[in-house]
Order: sequence, then structure tokens, then C-alpha cells
Amino acid sequence: MQKLKEKLQSGKKIYGTAIVSPSKIWSNAVRSANLDFVFIDTEHIPLGRETVSEMCMLYSALNLNPIVRIPSPDPYTACTVLDGGAVGILVPYIETKEQVKELVGATKLRPIKGKKLNQFLDDPKSITPKLKKYIDERCKNNLLFINIESEPAVKNLSQILSVDGIDGIIIGPHDLSCSMGISEEYDHPKFEKAVKQIINKAAKKNIPVGIHLSEEPSYQIKWGNLGMNIILHSSDISIFSKNLVHDINEIKQGLEDVSSKSISKKSIII
Repeated sequence: MQKLKEKLQSGKKIYGTAIVSPSKIWSNAVRSANLDFVFIDTEHIPLGRETVSEMCMLYSALNLNPIVRIPSPDPYTACTVLDGGAVGILVPYIETKEQVKELVGATKLRPIKGKKLNQFLDDPKSITPKLKKYIDERCKNNLLFINIESEPAVKNLSQILSVDGIDGIIIGPHDLSCSMGISEEYDHPKFEKAVKQIINKAAKKNIPVGIHLSEEPSYQIKWGNLGMNIILHSSDISIFSKNLVHDINEIKQGLEDVSSKSISKKSIII
């Protein structure tokens, strides 16, 4: 966990992929890719709390830091997932400064809640030195990532990034492109302009940026060379599906070719 945070803070690239399968055996295949983290999505994937906790514990034991995306910008869910073993929280569809402020409280000021938490968020200096030392030590390894995936989020990005405590931004390309009216047109000039804007604004705050794409690796290389250092590529189900489709089509084509040649030879003999 500490190495992941150090890499992020030093500007080094970190590599990860999304994991859908809760199979314990599957973890060996994931480990062979020499990744820094795994992304476990509970926004779109039906994974229960116990299952997610088991996945977090398993991948942590393999030094693959589990970052869990929660279903909504809810600070209480963020606390629950951290309690279950996640080292990082990814929060979907962030659009306001207030949302980030609440989530910083949930991840960086635990276990404080309620009115006291609001007091500390509004006035950090009101935390006594003794309590601050305790909280800083307890929360030092908690990571907070936010999804920027809408036009309002891009327009409000300066305000969003004014809140201290964000460890990284993950761009949601599908939702962002849909919000912009150019669904899945990831080479569209309007989309590229928005991504570059996010990278540049985040760089001024020394906040790492990534984008989660399941397309060809060329996209990750392109954006990595333009300033992104969180390389979140594809998912187990997407890679499996693409390779399976490719292999089955190749097998079918090969068998059809052989069958066609066999029929042709028999026709000549007749």
C-alpha cells in the first residue's frame, strides 16, 4: 500500500485492471501481469459486501492493492468498503465540491462522523494536535479517487480540485462521451479537448489522472504519453471475451477452410 501511494505522489505510473470474477483461483492469473492495483467495481457489477471484502483481502495478500468503486458518492458506503479491506475508494459521477468534501471526511478523517466531522471539515485547525496525530496515523494509507465523467464535472473541475485530499482522478470515458453527446467517440476533438483539460488542471494540483478504457492498448499509450500516470486498462471479462471471440472465429474459419477443401477434392474424384 505504501509503495502505491509513494508512486502516486512521485508522479510514477501505476498499472491496474478491473476485476469482475470473485474466483480465488483467478487471482493467480492477475498476479502474473505484475500490476500495482486491481479495480473492483460495485457500481455496475452485482457484488455483495462480503464478496468484495474477500476479494480485497485476497488481492491485498498478493500485494495487488484493491481499489473499490462504490455505487454512489456516499461517504457511509465509502467507510463500509474501507472497513472491508479496500485500500482505495473510487467514487462515481462527482460533480461538486461538496461531494468531494464529504468523501474526504469519510476517508481521511475516520472515525469522526456527524457534527464533529462537519466542524473539522469546515475548520481543520479545530482538531486538537493529539487527535490529529491519531487520525493522520489511522488514515495515512486510505486513498480517495474520484470519477470525472460528465460535462458539468469538467466545467466545475477547478472547484472540485480545490478540496484537499484527492489522491487521483479516473476519467469515465463512456459516461463523459455520452454526456457530451458524442457517445464512445474517443477520438473526437471535443472529447480529446476535455481530457487534456482534465490532465492540465489536475497537474497544477499535482493530482494523478487516469482513464479506464477497454479498447486497444494504443489509447492507454497515447494518454500515458500526454500526462496520465494511472493506467487502468480493460477488465478480466473484456479481455476474456475479446480473446474468446477471436479464437473461436479463428477455429471456425480454420475448420471451414479444411471442410471446404475436402468437399472440393471429393467433387473432383466424383
